[in-house]
Amino acid sequence: MDLTQLKMFCLVAETGSLVRAAEVLHRVPSNLTTRLRQLEHELGTDLFIREKQRLRLSPMGHNFLCYAQRILALSDEAMRMAQSGEPGGNFALGSMESTAATHLPGLLAAYHQRYPDVALSLVTGTSTEIIKDVREGKLAAALADGPATADELNSCVAFREKLILISSRDHLPIAEPADAAGDTLFTFRSGCAWRQRLESWFRSGGAQPGPFMEIQSYHAMLACVASGAGVALMPESVLNQLPASSILRHALPESIADAATWLVWRRDGFTPNVEALKYLIIEQTDAASEHDDLPSSFTTRHHKSP
Repeated sequence: MDLTQLKMFCLVAETGSLVRAAEVLHRVPSNLTTRLRQLEHELGTDLFIREKQRLRLSPMGHNFLCYAQRILALSDEAMRMAQSGEPGGNFALGSMESTAATHLPGLLAAYHQRYPDVALSLVTGTSTEIIKDVREGKLAAALADGPATADELNSCVAFREKLILISSRDHLPIAEPADAAGDTLFTFRSGCAWRQRLESWFRSGGAQPGPFMEIQSYHAMLACVASGAGVALMPESVLNQLPASSILRHALPESIADAATWLVWRRDGFTPNVEALKYLIIEQTDAASEHDDLPSSFTTRHHKSP
C-alpha cells in the first residue's frame, strides 16, 4: 500500500468512475484497475461494489476511506512542514539529567511559546546514550557533554558548567585525589560525562577510589553524600537548586571543574526545529550576558558550522 494507491482509491470513491479518476490523474483506466485490485488483495477485502458502469464503495470501503483521507492529509501536512523551512512537527530532543533540571525549563517554555506547531519530546540519558541516539537518527538533537567528534555530527557550546565535588560535613578537606581515596563514589550509570571526569581526576593523581554506586537522582545522590556514605561530583547549577546545607563543597582543578554542555545534531539533520533551538539558546545567552555586563562568547565556541 502506497500513497499513490490511496490517492487513486479516494478519487475513484469521490467520482464513482474509473474513467473520470484516470482523466484527473492523467493515467489510463486499466492502470487504476490494476492498482486498486492490488490494494484490495493486500487488504484482503473488496473496497468497491462493481456494477456495469459504476463503482460504489462497499461497507469496508466506506470505513477505509476515512483512514485513507487522514493518511493523505497527514502526508500533505508533513510535506508542507518540510518545504516551508519553518519549525513544526515532531522534535525529539535528548538531554543530560543536569541540563534538564537546570537549563531546560525556561528554555523549553520559551521554545513552545514561540513555536507552538512543534511537538517537542524530551529524552534524558547519559551523554554517551543520547549522542548515540543522535547518530542513529532516533533524536534530532541532544544537549550533552562534548564536543562531538564523529564525522557525521556537528556541535556548539550551549551552556557553561562548573563541577563541584561534595562530601558530608565531617569529611576532611579534599584538595587532591588521595584525600578521597577509598571513598564510595555516587554517580549516574556508565556513560555519564561527569563520572568520566571524576574517574580521570583519580587517575591523574594515582589514587584508587572506592566502589562506584549508580544513582539516577541528584536528590538521592545528595542525601547519600550528606549521610557520610561517600562523595559525588555535581554541576554547581544543580547543587544550587538543592537543599545542600549538610554537605561540604570541594574545589577541583579547572581541567576537571570547567565543563560545557554542547548542542549536538547530525550534519545532515540541521532542520528548522534544531536551528530554532540553537538560535534561541544564543538569544538567551546574549540576554544573560548583557544582564551581567559580560560579552557573550557563544558564537566563538562552534565546533563545526552547520
